[in-house]
Amino acid sequence: MASSRATGRSAPPQLTDAETVAGHKRAAARAAAELVSDGMRLGLGTGSTVAYLLPALAERRLQRVRCVATSPRTAQLARELGLAIEELGALGELDLAIDGADQIDPAGWLIKGGGAAHTREKIVAAAARRFVVIASAEKAVAQLSPPVPLELVRFGWQSTLAALGDARLRAAEPAGDLMLSPDGGLIADYFGAVGEPRALAARLSAVPGVVEHGLFPPEMVSLILIAGDGGVQRRSGGKPDGSALAPDAR
Repeated sequence: MASSRATGRSAPPQLTDAETVAGHKRAAARAAAELVSDGMRLGLGTGSTVAYLLPALAERRLQRVRCVATSPRTAQLARELGLAIEELGALGELDLAIDGADQIDPAGWLIKGGGAAHTREKIVAAAARRFVVIASAEKAVAQLSPPVPLELVRFGWQSTLAALGDARLRAAEPAGDLMLSPDGGLIADYFGAVGEPRALAARLSAVPGVVEHGLFPPEMVSLILIAGDGGVQRRSGGKPDGSALAPDAR
């Protein structure tokens, strides 16, 4: 094959790893945006992949879509794009929630909470008839590994960390202050082995002072969209897929 030098044509620029990952995130987000229809009550997650979802939704110019955001940052970005943001209590059951993940294992277990909003994200996912996870290919792993994000009550946090074992509070970058959840809880990370996720989830939940952990079980997830070089892969989750359910007339 003739080289680019021989043909007089310049070779296409090589994408950096960061640009490749960004393209994958954008592809997963656009695929998820196509699942949203007029009149839906929609949960919006938090994080870098959701940041690509919001403009994809705005471009579709859907009518009467009412959204709840899992973080102030998502709410701000959504409002700037013209999306309607309301409180979860005003919306009740959601038709669909879309969010990213930090890790996804072959069984459909997730680790979430890199953005410190996993408590709200879990509440919103549980409130949705259908929960769709979007991710770039590197988030799919053979086995979950630490850290597992935690939200802790401030009172007695030292005792909570001691009971957890291998865990420590997370510092916010670049200031170095302690990271807080959107609701003011302390954010920590558990660094012990994950092992069997269900057993660890039960153990973390049983420690007094733990508000919520970042392990999301497969039965909470309806669909996983993972984008890579070969396109967007669809994986079924353990939650019955409510895609055939149209939003209620409103």
